[in-house]
Amino acid sequence: MTFTPDADISSSKVRRRRSGARTGGIAAGGGVLGVIVLVLVGQAFGIDLSALLGASSGLGSSIEGRTGTISEQDLGSECRTGQDANDSADCRMSAAYVSLDDFWSRAYAEVGDGAYHSPDFLLFSDGTSTACGYASSAVGPFYCPGDEAIYIDTAFFGQLSSQLGAEGGPLAELYIAAHEWGHHIQHLAGTFDRADRSGTGPSSDSVRLELQADCFAGAWVGGAAQTSDASGGALLEPPSRAQIASALDAAAAVGDDHIQQASGGIDQDSWTHGSSQQRQSWFTAGLEGGVIACDTFAVASP
Repeated sequence: MTFTPDADISSSKVRRRRSGARTGGIAAGGGVLGVIVLVLVGQAFGIDLSALLGASSGLGSSIEGRTGTISEQDLGSECRTGQDANDSADCRMSAAYVSLDDFWSRAYAEVGDGAYHSPDFLLFSDGTSTACGYASSAVGPFYCPGDEAIYIDTAFFGQLSSQLGAEGGPLAELYIAAHEWGHHIQHLAGTFDRADRSGTGPSSDSVRLELQADCFAGAWVGGAAQTSDASGGALLEPPSRAQIASALDAAAAVGDDHIQQASGGIDQDSWTHGSSQQRQSWFTAGLEGGVIACDTFAVASP
């Protein structure tokens, strides 16, 4: 999608994190953190995390990483207008924050009880420490419920095209941010706590969580043109058919079957994110029906 050139995005709270590396690591352990690493932190849209978690179940493994002095830069000073967002991936994430926060501040009441609040949102390179453990860029974009933060290495946007075969483009990138924001909504609504995140397969709760986040992303795309900046001005122009096609293409590129087919075989029982068709269908359900259409747990087979 295209941001309105004179839109004010300076209210965004997106930060760029830089780390001075030193040898270290955070143990994953068993239980909650292990599950988060395996299922939630692995929001790389279908990228297999088994190499990071070891040959065993992963729940007793450690994530080897490097951590050190961390500095953070508020992007508000360099990302001020919609034109900045159209020109820069970092600023595009800043503008996405403003639009997603405005959308969900109104839409959250349709999916959850209690008060809504926005997630933290950090851009990083190479790797970063989180409340869920150390994460290298290999895990891709992810949401950590421990610190209620979205983490995105914008280099993944290039990998989406070069490694996964997606067309790419601004709306494909925004789809990624909106998908991770969807996980924050699930966290606030208690969906994470109610779901059985240990299972795999096309109808597993793990897949239903991912498909619901895709649906939430589609719902945002459908309503994004009505979101406003701090002054009440329009943030985004309505998406074109070609732009929506690029988001659907990205959804297909990160389907479990597409990822597995590229490596030689498809094993439905191991799916954690859903097939290309499932991901496209639920994105479209949100796009056309809004967040109320996103109950992936209410159907026998998503």
